[in-house]
Amino acid sequence: MRETAYLSLGSNLGDREGHLRDAISRLGSEGRVAAVSSFYETEPVEVTAQPWFLNCAIALETPKTPEVLMASILRIEQGMDRKREQKKGPRTIDIDILLFGNAVIATPKLTVPHPAMQERRFVLEPLAEIRPEALHPQFNKTVLELLQALPPGQEVRRKIQPGISTD
Repeated sequence: MRETAYLSLGSNLGDREGHLRDAISRLGSEGRVAAVSSFYETEPVEVTAQPWFLNCAIALETPKTPEVLMASILRIEQGMDRKREQKKGPRTIDIDILLFGNAVIATPKLTVPHPAMQERRFVLEPLAEIRPEALHPQFNKTVLELLQALPPGQEVRRKIQPGISTD
């Protein structure tokens, strides 16, 4: 049985676009990548003294459980030289599970829906591009409704259309 997981990907070190494309390719081994948003250039939040990010969202149809998928994501990040030296700091790749079907999970290793997704324009804008009607199971609001409720701020600019390279 397959479930659709919605993931947020971000990179702000090195070849940001290359890192996102590499991560998407690697995630294909965890299921079927059903949709990929445009790539968005986004200003960092919380730790602002770092390079801007390139972010996107994907829909991944997977037979894996959320816990097994999270373990795979951590292996992918490690394989892409992700360093966890500073919380919210610069990174080659960051992959978060935003939604996993209608699941609500709260364990020491995994929280789904992502606990801060409703506060982050850099997450909601790409996700709304590929699945605006996706429902947050705790707030009972769609991704589009959450995006529209955000206060102004958090600059997010569409940079690259899906499947289009800047090279």
